[in-house]
Amino acid sequence: MTILDKIKKANLVGRGGAGFPTALKWEAVKCAQSKNKYIVVNAAEGEPGVKKDGFILENYPDRVLEGVELAIKFLSAQKVYFYINHDYYKKYSAKLKKIISRLGLKDKIEFFLKPVKSGYIGGEETAILNIIEGRRTEPRLKPPFPTTAGLFGCPTLINNVETFYNVSLVEHNEYYDFRFYTINGPISNPGVYAYPDRWTIKMVLLESKNYPNFPFFVQVGGDASGEVLSSDQLDKVVCGAGSITVYNLVKVKPEKLLKYWLDFFKNSSCGQCTPCREGNYRLVELFNKRPVPWKKIREILNTLEETSFCALGAALPLPVKSYLKNILHDNLQIK
Repeated sequence: MTILDKIKKANLVGRGGAGFPTALKWEAVKCAQSKNKYIVVNAAEGEPGVKKDGFILENYPDRVLEGVELAIKFLSAQKVYFYINHDYYKKYSAKLKKIISRLGLKDKIEFFLKPVKSGYIGGEETAILNIIEGRRTEPRLKPPFPTTAGLFGCPTLINNVETFYNVSLVEHNEYYDFRFYTINGPISNPGVYAYPDRWTIKMVLLESKNYPNFPFFVQVGGDASGEVLSSDQLDKVVCGAGSITVYNLVKVKPEKLLKYWLDFFKNSSCGQCTPCREGNYRLVELFNKRPVPWKKIREILNTLEETSFCALGAALPLPVKSYLKNILHDNLQIK
């Protein structure tokens, strides 16, 4: 049984946030006709509140690199770019380089540091391709997809750190449909935990002994783009990049939290498309007015959701709209 067959049997999905079937991506790169093929390991982890990849690199670097080695052999890839943020490179590169040398992959794997000023968009897969090629930090129009026309126009496999870790487990028949969850907030035991995939928010909080004893709400999938849910909505499965952040319902100031999201997305926009570039700027501008013109804000949020070029622009409406609906119950008296 090939590694692709094993991945298919395990129903492995990517852990970068989108949950795309790993086998489909590997198969597409394998079948693409090209002399050169590339692999990109995405260790950018730029979503606030998500820390699982750092945890994996610290504790299981050998597993990650075995998964990369399996991909190299399966695809006959010419080169691997280990795309990593500066903090993780500083902490884990020495250990990773030792393993790479031991595996005899020094000529195959090159570390590429995520530019400090590339921000959130610097972790988007097609923006990563542009950065490695020395182009502007912005996402590409799809199709064509990286699997057929990625780095330097060649078929390219881009997978998250956790995905390569899981591929190693699959190879040794040790994958049991678990995933990593990052739990943040004013709780007893914050950190990264491994539990079965498809667990609900409530199950993860209870099992990790992080279920709060105070009025709270949560944000799931990332502290920037994640959905906000009340303590009565915890039967949902943890989605996206697998993070849960707990907020104290009494202590959190709505104005401060909303401003954080709006400022984050305004500062993170690459400026490529008008809805995101102008929309996020106008949202911050409108939010600073008194009284806050919520009708106009909702109109811009809807426009961002429907017309943004990439997932960054379309992501802001989810936390804002879900917070307004589920926590504030549309009581929009911001002082």
